[in-house]
Amino acid sequence: MTRTTGLNTGLDDFLAWAAAREGAPALPERPADAVLCLLALRGADRRAGVPEPTPELVARVLGEDLPGLLWATAPETDAVPQVLYALADRVHQAGRLNAKRHLRLLEAVDAAVPAFRQAMADPARLTWHRWYASLLRADGVDPDDPSAVTAWLGGYAAAPHEGRPALPGTLRRAAVSGRTFAARARLAELLLAGFSRDTRPDPQGPLLPPPPLSDARPDEALGAALEALADTLTDRWTAAGLSAAFAGRHADLAPGPEVLPHLQLADRLRDDHLDYYGAGDAPLPPPVRAAAPEEVRALLHAAPLPDAVAAGVPGTTAGALPGAAPRRTPAAFAETEIEAIAERCGFPGALAVWQGGTPQELTELAADLLAAVAERLPAVTADGPVPDGEAGADTREDWSLDPAHLLYSLYERGGTPDSVARRVAEAAGAQVAVEAEEQPVPVPASAADDGAYALPPLAELADLLGRPEVTEAQRARLAAPARALATVVDALGATGCLFRRGDAYGLTPLGGTVLRHVLLSGGVAAPDAAEAAAWDARTTTAAARRWPPAVAAAALAAWAEHRGGGDAEWAPLLAALAGERDAGHRGPALLGAVAALDHAGVPNGVLRPALTDPVLGAHALRVLRARGEDADAAAVPLESRALLLAEELEERRLADRHTAAAEPGGVEGGGQAPRRLLGAFDAAAADWPRGGAALVAGLARAAPGSVGGVLSALRGHHPDTAVADAAAHELKELGRRRGHRP
Repeated sequence: MTRTTGLNTGLDDFLAWAAAREGAPALPERPADAVLCLLALRGADRRAGVPEPTPELVARVLGEDLPGLLWATAPETDAVPQVLYALADRVHQAGRLNAKRHLRLLEAVDAAVPAFRQAMADPARLTWHRWYASLLRADGVDPDDPSAVTAWLGGYAAAPHEGRPALPGTLRRAAVSGRTFAARARLAELLLAGFSRDTRPDPQGPLLPPPPLSDARPDEALGAALEALADTLTDRWTAAGLSAAFAGRHADLAPGPEVLPHLQLADRLRDDHLDYYGAGDAPLPPPVRAAAPEEVRALLHAAPLPDAVAAGVPGTTAGALPGAAPRRTPAAFAETEIEAIAERCGFPGALAVWQGGTPQELTELAADLLAAVAERLPAVTADGPVPDGEAGADTREDWSLDPAHLLYSLYERGGTPDSVARRVAEAAGAQVAVEAEEQPVPVPASAADDGAYALPPLAELADLLGRPEVTEAQRARLAAPARALATVVDALGATGCLFRRGDAYGLTPLGGTVLRHVLLSGGVAAPDAAEAAAWDARTTTAAARRWPPAVAAAALAAWAEHRGGGDAEWAPLLAALAGERDAGHRGPALLGAVAALDHAGVPNGVLRPALTDPVLGAHALRVLRARGEDADAAAVPLESRALLLAEELEERRLADRHTAAAEPGGVEGGGQAPRRLLGAFDAAAADWPRGGAALVAGLARAAPGSVGGVLSALRGHHPDTAVADAAAHELKELGRRRGHRP
């Protein structure tokens, strides 16, 4: 039998039949071919001589398949519903559809068409084949002429990068690569399913061309045949010759996920984000410092490792740039490691991007370099078991801190500087005070000339951890892993994305831009400052209440300042914060964090009306009095006082847990009495109407989602049985409302 690249869909007969109908418009071949092939590959019955559409198949072909596989002009897109209408009529005429099912099918087409049109116009649905098919058509190239398509691709590849058309909107090459891979995988799956169905007899004959089963290696031959058929169909529905070009000479124009190293890092960061936030669309804070597009080239070229990779070192694959002087290998990397990184990032092909790439391409290259380095660096782990009975042994034996998580944790805190010692302490399970965990670390003006890491002195370490009781023995336990983490930070810093000065480290402007690109490539919501400033007040406060307090404060202040910074601009933010009742105590706490910024505090004119608010009143009172303002405490509702107290008491409870765990032989959450919590509760109860038991009830009503730990501690440790009994009762009620035992 003669081999053919066509599928047995009855296309020619169908087009002839449709053209012969009185008053019916001629159907364009390209979309008709795609519709018939995809219906057939999805298992449509062909006993009517054409693939018979069903409502389910129509929805899948229009919604899933065509937007990734077909490039169509506006008239061709408009013709797709007409193709399906004609198919329904043809099947009805053949006696395969009664009038009721025929009408239901036409209604299914009508229902699916709006989403289909939207998907065909959506940049997020672009594949490389569809993108280049649109470009060459715009230049007047015949998409069915392989030689013309190949010549156009050659001219495009030779053109300066900055002169090439940019992907639409904020679309990134990584997104197009992923979409192309997904569309190709779907087509391969459909072809394999079609081959499987062809092994069974069909009155209409096999759908696919006869496979080369006589080959010595039939499995491999079948795979190659289906791949070739997928290429043929893809080119037929976009532009002839694209698949061969992208698999060969012009592979750099259509990179796949496998040649974009930063996509693997993006997956790691997305996993961390899901662990932290539970959803990819929960936005991260904008980085406090990010490089503008016009700054990326200079920052990347000035970084030690990218400069060494691009310039080339003996034995690397990169090769030296014309006229470039020999570069010294960065101290963190041997020449063999630079060679491996260069190969991982696609040098020497990436040299064209290095020399003349667009800001997005250069950002992508920087992301690839960062990912390649992070992939090669080891995780920092404990340096040995903790001896039994050692005083202050408050670290785990099996902890690990990998470079990818280090990068995510920096971005998640808005890029604000962190402490090497504090990060190691947190990872190792050493207790860090709640108020110190997310505080930005002061960056020294200078550090040791040799860059050697030294653990901060005991007093400074105690401030970083928020634990005045930390001992020299505990400090000594952190020394070795802190030096190891500093080495990892320095290696990442060679990419230009991180810096370290002494114990402080953080993201550079280049790092903020690069990590944002990586996160977006992984489907994580990572707005820049301009996007966050454009949100409405409710969206802003809902996002910011999950960010570190200092970062949230800066974001809210920036939002108000963007609109003028006066009372009228702050009022919507306070109103939105007051509406965050379901956010527990965290939402109202943002008010205090914002007001703590002297240069961008909430105006007093907005705070005074907030005194009577049941959510914000106590916070407003505290801020006004801290500013030396005369504010009437009697105006603050008890509910608001209880909200603020719930927050403060929870902080005391956590501090008590940390202290208990740090004591010799202590266990976090052990049986020691929570001294800080009990003292703060009794002080508040002395001024609370009807005393401690009433205060317990007020706390449970005001903050049911966050006060459980406080109530448990009061139930187990408060010496006043009335308070302990009230706490037990409220815990039982909270458990009952949640549908489980407390």
